[in-house]
Amino acid sequence: MMTEQLEQFREQTRAWLEANCPPAMREPIRSEKDIVWGGRNPDWAHPDQKLWMDRMAERGWTVPDWPTQYGGGGLSPAETKILREEMKRMGARTPLNSFGISMLGPALLKYGTEEQKLEHLPKIARGEIRWCQGYSEPNAGSDLAGLQTWAEDAGDHYVVNGQKVWTSYADKADWIFCLVRTSKETKQGGISFVLFDMASPGVSTKPILLISGYSPFCETFFDNVKVPKSQRVHDENKGWDVAKYLLGHEREMISGMGLDRAGGNPLIEGAIATIGLDDQGRLADPILRAQIALFEVRMRAFSAMSERFLDELKAGRAHPAQPSMMKYVGTELNKQRHELIMAAGGSDALEWESEASAKGARPRAWLRTKANSIEGGTSEIQLNIVAKRILELPG
Repeated sequence: MMTEQLEQFREQTRAWLEANCPPAMREPIRSEKDIVWGGRNPDWAHPDQKLWMDRMAERGWTVPDWPTQYGGGGLSPAETKILREEMKRMGARTPLNSFGISMLGPALLKYGTEEQKLEHLPKIARGEIRWCQGYSEPNAGSDLAGLQTWAEDAGDHYVVNGQKVWTSYADKADWIFCLVRTSKETKQGGISFVLFDMASPGVSTKPILLISGYSPFCETFFDNVKVPKSQRVHDENKGWDVAKYLLGHEREMISGMGLDRAGGNPLIEGAIATIGLDDQGRLADPILRAQIALFEVRMRAFSAMSERFLDELKAGRAHPAQPSMMKYVGTELNKQRHELIMAAGGSDALEWESEASAKGARPRAWLRTKANSIEGGTSEIQLNIVAKRILELPG
């Protein structure tokens, strides 16, 4: 697309966003309640959350680069990038966060039947269905292909029995995309990828508490759950292909935590509030100041790398192992950010219960980041992938 046309698109996009993004949706995200997940029974913290999501969904901009027939905006990679830039410029919040958008959607676009795409993708784009991911099991974490949740062939449907663990938001999700074993002949070759409603008879969940006192994680149990074969994505026993493709998009999503997308700068703001400024207007603690400066440089470099990675991914030129590299660096940066937030806050940052500390928002968030190096594939696994697939080091 010519530069003149892109500039015209930018002007039109800026004008539409200015006219349609409510003021409340331009404020920084301060807590979990500010994040919109959609679903059958959404919990709106502010009426403008629904207004903003609906307006963006009507335009197809909750998934701007998806085809229009599936609820997307049909934008080119260049137009999608402009939309992201204009939203960032005005501080507009992401209208809809969804595992359906970040993980299942790309997998369905690649592997789903036309019927499956038309059934599920528009609902994802409109925020009508909230999804969770049924991958890890008690004895199948890093060795995911060792999963044992069994799907028995019952003619036109499967009967699923087994257990998943670390299922994020399973207690709030409407549907699940799930890996099940349909053959025991080979490890990776006996896995199928299925979709089913969490309200199906035989599905139950149990929350898993973390040291932070808050957790999105659940154990998920399947007891003779009937799953129509029409809800199997790709061929039977070929689910590992879908799983690997989806994991790449999951790692891309998780890597985004390395970027500061909440608006404002809680790290700098908190440090100034606690430590103060010197007579030259700089943070009074020179060591912490240097540590924060180094972190900011690393984050900006990662942000630039992320832009390049997204461009390459959309163009189909990204290295298959690059999501592992991005996931590792992004999660390490997020952990470093919260370590610095705690250091900048001093002893006050350890406070756990008061209203002044928002019920210990800082220490709870810091403790939560300890799982970043595990979820979505451990850091050790990601480094092994980078060593073998990108650096081509000997085994």
